[in-house]
Amino acid sequence: MTSTVPALGTRTAEGSALQAVLLDMDGTLVDTEGFWWDVEVEVFASLGHTLDESWRHVVVGGPMTRSAGFLIEATGADVPLDELTVLLNNGFEARIDRALPLMPGAGRLLAELYEYEIPTALVSASHRRIIDRVLTSLGAHHFSLTVAGDEVPRTKPHPDPYLAAASGLGVDPVRCAVIEDTATGVAAAEAAGCQVVAVPSVAPIAPALRRTVVSSLEEVDLTFLHGLMTEMR
Repeated sequence: MTSTVPALGTRTAEGSALQAVLLDMDGTLVDTEGFWWDVEVEVFASLGHTLDESWRHVVVGGPMTRSAGFLIEATGADVPLDELTVLLNNGFEARIDRALPLMPGAGRLLAELYEYEIPTALVSASHRRIIDRVLTSLGAHHFSLTVAGDEVPRTKPHPDPYLAAASGLGVDPVRCAVIEDTATGVAAAEAAGCQVVAVPSVAPIAPALRRTVVSSLEEVDLTFLHGLMTEMR
């Protein structure tokens, strides 16, 4: 996909305050964090193991290999990592084929960013096969590019996915607003130097320097994002 140009009104004498918006997928735009846990529970049950609810906070928001590897070690399940990854992705695809609810405010925000031609990227720890399936509901036209967890050397919490997205859009990471729902994703965005909007899904996230916490995407619009970047300046 090709990059778009910033909307009128985003530029100042010192350059563009908001150059791009980078968005996480699971738990941020689509209400699927619970889907992943349900699938993990079901797959491990089929392997004869019960998952402890406390592990949910460990695996949320992380790359598939890290989450799957943790659960294999925690349960002692006799299953190769690559085989487990296939089982989890297959189970997740089956779930989103039945239903894929958007998070409140997600559709409206994506439409607004598209209308005002704000360069927008989808940056997810999910694999490409999952992202492409979800894009059929989100609308691929809303994104100038997408970055999948299996397409970067190191995925979240490392900064690589967000640095790759900024580079692909030709923008400065410092001038990017990132919207995330987990501590893992927030850590990746902050390590890349981005301004972060956290919308916690499973576990609480505290406000911090260059990090604003909101309860829902209903609180986020283009004016809100411009305001964050202005405050940063």
